[in-house]
Amino acid sequence: MESEAPMTAAAPVEPGLGINPRGKTELEIDMSRIHNPQIAEVFDYIDTNIDSHVENLQRWIQQPSVSNTGEGIQESAYMVEGFFDQLGCQETEVVDPGITEYGSQANPMVYAICDEGAEKTMAVYWMYDTMPITQPDLWLSPPFEARIVEQPPFDKVIIGRGANNSKGRQMSFWNAMMSIKAVAGSLPVNLIFLAEGDEERMSIGYRKFIRDNPDLFTEADVMWGGGSSEGSVFVELISSGEQWGRGPTYSNIHGGRKRQVDAPAWRHIKMLATLVDDTGNRVMIDGFYDDIVPLTEAEEAILMEAAEDFDVEVAAERLGVARFISDDPYEVQKMSRYGQSMNLDGIWAGNMFEGGSGAILPNRIVSKHNFRYVPNQTGPDIVNKLRAHLDKHGYQDVEINVVGDVPWAKMDDNNELAMAVREMRETFGAGNPEPIYEETILGGYWPAYLFAGDVYDIPIASGSVGGGGGAHAANEYFIIEGAGNTYGMAGMEKSLATAIYEYAGENEPE
Repeated sequence: MESEAPMTAAAPVEPGLGINPRGKTELEIDMSRIHNPQIAEVFDYIDTNIDSHVENLQRWIQQPSVSNTGEGIQESAYMVEGFFDQLGCQETEVVDPGITEYGSQANPMVYAICDEGAEKTMAVYWMYDTMPITQPDLWLSPPFEARIVEQPPFDKVIIGRGANNSKGRQMSFWNAMMSIKAVAGSLPVNLIFLAEGDEERMSIGYRKFIRDNPDLFTEADVMWGGGSSEGSVFVELISSGEQWGRGPTYSNIHGGRKRQVDAPAWRHIKMLATLVDDTGNRVMIDGFYDDIVPLTEAEEAILMEAAEDFDVEVAAERLGVARFISDDPYEVQKMSRYGQSMNLDGIWAGNMFEGGSGAILPNRIVSKHNFRYVPNQTGPDIVNKLRAHLDKHGYQDVEINVVGDVPWAKMDDNNELAMAVREMRETFGAGNPEPIYEETILGGYWPAYLFAGDVYDIPIASGSVGGGGGAHAANEYFIIEGAGNTYGMAGMEKSLATAIYEYAGENEPE
């Protein structure tokens, strides 16, 4: 998931939630488009119970669920199962997918079936895992406290790891479904949930579980999930004195020995420098760009339209970066939605303690990288070309560990669920997202490929109003009370309920 800018200030709010469902939102729900009086009752129920809905989210954030370390994963899986039990799902189960093709133990899957006796059945994608806390000193409140704070222009947001990615949005969905059941007694659609605890590990368990159980979603008419997805393959590059045959071979040694001994770490840095150009923005692996399918004229036009009102400086500030690679709005849009890259996500070896001293000559160095790729590139081919590049440049000893691969997926957004989401957005005065988000140009990676031809071929869409920011960053937040043209949590829940009624065909004019 793509990181957004951290917040800049946060003043604690007095104890006692006292949530204002409307906040300072200036947008209005067009109630003339709400033809089913039951939906209005659901809206009232959400407003009345918004404090407890926010508390539900706080409790979920307070339960750590860090897939890359395992912290809280088991407890979180059973917590999610409890959500599905409370929703009245007839079948709920926490399942161990086993060892994945990458040699790692998968985190538990949570599967649930809610048979409401409805005509239509919707599969629902969830993830319950989050990223680790990498910069604890930058957080304005403890990341697992789920504190409600003021963050202008919003009077109330929740700060916490997973608040935006993705517990806030998923808890809003759950709150909305619980509200519908409280008012109507049943949901207008049947639901099939599958929640993974490996999204931040390339969905390695999700991939295995679905391929091992291809009948899971045979009854699903649509899937509530993200849209088109870029491809992404994660690898670790490992250098060691043992494999190189020079430098320390068994363990780190005293750094003073550098006067006499070769350094695998310096060699690793030089190896990394061969993989990209001097800017770090172009991949120098032979053949890396060979299989890319050019954008169509229609897709180029979409990018041009999106670039017309795109303020590069404002966008950079909101993202928390000094500037983009390009200052051209069109190029920034193209890079964002159809770019290719090799990133250095992290590197570690030797003395990793900030400040102080301590001379160490490391024997082993590991760097982590993600390649973002597009049609018709593939993860395995990129890894093969990476191996050939290393061998060609004299780095035959450098090991490649493939952490995981999520292939790209393009899909048509012209389906019943997508149309229901568009109707909902019109009702909420939010219009539709920029055209770029409504077409087949790729978005951030998620396991869409499994539902776009790999195992299933299911129409996919989702959408709501409201949201948050700071995914993967310090001070990740979710908006509780909206402001201006942004709805808060109550607005998001109402929009989700409306989209479900629209898809079920239960908001038609008489």
